[in-house]
Amino acid sequence: MTTRFDLLVIGGGSGGLAHAQRAAEYGAKAAVVEYGPLGGTCVNVGCVPKKIMWYTAQHAHQFHHARDYGFDVAVNGHDWGALKARRDAYIKRLNGIYASNLDKRGVTHIEGGARFVDANTVEVEGREYQADRIVIATGGRPIVPDIPGAELGITSDDFFGLEERPQRVLIAGSGYVSVELAGVFNGLGSETHVVVRKDGVLRDFDKMLGTELMDAMRGSGIALDTGVVPSRVEQSDDGLVLHAGDGRTFGPVDCLLWAVGRSPNTETLDAAKAGVHMDDSGFVPVDEYQQTNVDNIFAIGDVTGRAALTPVAIAAGRRLADRLYGGMEGRHLEYRTIPTVIFSHPTIGTVGLTEDEARAEYGDDVKVYTSGFTGMYYALGDDKQRSVMKLITAGPDERVVGCHVIGEGADEMLQGFAVAVRMGATKADFDDTVAIHPTSAEELVTMR
Repeated sequence: MTTRFDLLVIGGGSGGLAHAQRAAEYGAKAAVVEYGPLGGTCVNVGCVPKKIMWYTAQHAHQFHHARDYGFDVAVNGHDWGALKARRDAYIKRLNGIYASNLDKRGVTHIEGGARFVDANTVEVEGREYQADRIVIATGGRPIVPDIPGAELGITSDDFFGLEERPQRVLIAGSGYVSVELAGVFNGLGSETHVVVRKDGVLRDFDKMLGTELMDAMRGSGIALDTGVVPSRVEQSDDGLVLHAGDGRTFGPVDCLLWAVGRSPNTETLDAAKAGVHMDDSGFVPVDEYQQTNVDNIFAIGDVTGRAALTPVAIAAGRRLADRLYGGMEGRHLEYRTIPTVIFSHPTIGTVGLTEDEARAEYGDDVKVYTSGFTGMYYALGDDKQRSVMKLITAGPDERVVGCHVIGEGADEMLQGFAVAVRMGATKADFDDTVAIHPTSAEELVTMR
């Protein structure tokens, strides 16, 4: 017997859940297929537990600076195991909340892995389900490089399973995961070393951000080496050793963490049976309406290979439901002005075009404003951290097309400025806004 739905979502992560629930609110008979805990990467091994670990390291930094304000603070160690237990319990509660939300909205939760039978049918644990529309929202997973001994390392998924903090850590990678987890390990006392393949970190972002962050990382005690192409990993008597293609070695360390990218969870979908096209890396290409090459099959989130961010998946999923079930013709996500934060130490907030992108698009019509300073938080101490901000404008009206911030509070200040950039604010609009003093954010409205 085959069960039929209006909508079947493959994947119970942020995007899939958001789409199914919004569709159900419009009256669609919807189901979500998920083989693991609800919430996907973000809730279980991504944004949420990562932010808890960021807060943990941030506490360590604040304890360090407390003496600048007259406090006599003694920190008698840190209980990693107790933190992990509380963090895991919190995540488990979130899993239950997600399940409850599906139930409240009448969305069926089907447990197991899905495989396509045809464009309207999937099989889960030996049972077939049909739907008028199917949405692929299976997300991705960390990549482990194909080199000898790579299996001796761990990934970001495994990081959240660590029962104790390793004392010596080597992280290979230059993106979000690498710099964020490096900040956590370093903040909590691990000897932390980061190696990157090319010339720096965060190469997909404005160059100013990567340059400033590398300076801050090195200043905080993190070792950072560039031009490192891993060739093999070996287990020595004293720990793991990473060998690079140019003959350099790194280690021995207690933990080697791979942060070298992510691949899509599509290899078990049998998508070809539904006629769905995938690229050479296994991602599912979509148009601006999240449409695959098959009329009734859509894809959202990390599996599409576009802007792998939880809020992006949620926004795309909800807009897709608005269009398909809510009568909002033409409704879709605009990917051009997506804000994001990197929870490094210090934090980074960025929205819009990089300087290079702006110059490529607008040529000589680009004008750039920058400000570098030390935030007032560090006014009373000798251990200071630099903040840098950049506004990129284009055209005779100096419309702000990029806003990039690194420093204390960047994570919280960017959301409001992202609204301004999204609405097409000009440099004059920023200048005409009264500054909030004394804050770091006021620098964005006082630049000259």
